[in-house]
Amino acid sequence: MNVIGNLPDLRLGISGCVACPLHEGRTNAVPGDGPADAEVVFIGEAPGFYEDKQARPFVGQAGKFLDELLESVGWTREQVFVTNVVKCRPPNNRDPLPVELDTCESNWLKLELRLVDPKIVVTLGRFSLERLLPDERIGRARGKTLGWGDYTVFPIYHPAAALHQPQLRNVIKEDFQKLPGVLRSIRAPGSSSDNLDQAAELPSQSDEPEPQQLNLF
Repeated sequence: MNVIGNLPDLRLGISGCVACPLHEGRTNAVPGDGPADAEVVFIGEAPGFYEDKQARPFVGQAGKFLDELLESVGWTREQVFVTNVVKCRPPNNRDPLPVELDTCESNWLKLELRLVDPKIVVTLGRFSLERLLPDERIGRARGKTLGWGDYTVFPIYHPAAALHQPQLRNVIKEDFQKLPGVLRSIRAPGSSSDNLDQAAELPSQSDEPEPQQLNLF
C-alpha cells in the first residue's frame, strides 16, 4: 500500500519507479509539476522527447501552446498542476500500453490527485479522458463539465492536436476560455479567491466534430 503523504515524496517515488518496463528506456521519469494546493490539474497522456530529457511535463511544442492557453485566461504554470497519466516516455512516442496506463494510474496518478485535491481536473486528449471516464469520447465531451467521483472533469483536446490539425487550435482555445467560469461556479460560496479569478468567462460555441484519429488526441 502506498503511504506517500506529500508531493516531494511522491516525486521521489515516481523518479525511482521500476513498476513497468517503460523505466528501461527512459532518461528520466516525469512527475507532475505544480503547487500542492492547485485548484486545477491538467492531465495529458505521456512524456515526449523533451519531457524525458528535462524530467518536467509539457516542455516541448505542446507545452508552449499550453502556456499560451494559460496566458489567454490570465493564468500561469505556477498556479496549476500539470501531469500525465504515464510518467515515462513510451519508445518512439508510441501509445502507452494498457498495462503501462494501469500501473501509472494506480500507483501515481490517483495519488497525485488525492494529494492536490483540485476543484477541476482538465483531461487533455482522449487517453486521460478515457482513463477517468471510459464511456466518454473526446469529440462529444470536450468543453463540457462532467462528474468523476468527487471531481469535476473538463475535457479538452490535447494541445499537440493543434500541431497536427491546425483547425483544432481555435477549438482548443474556445474550450479553454470556459475554464475560469467553471472554476468560479464550483467554488464554495464565500471562499477566498486568488488570481486565477483574473480571467473572464467567454460565451461557449457549438460542438465540433471528432478530429481525425491520431495518437495522443
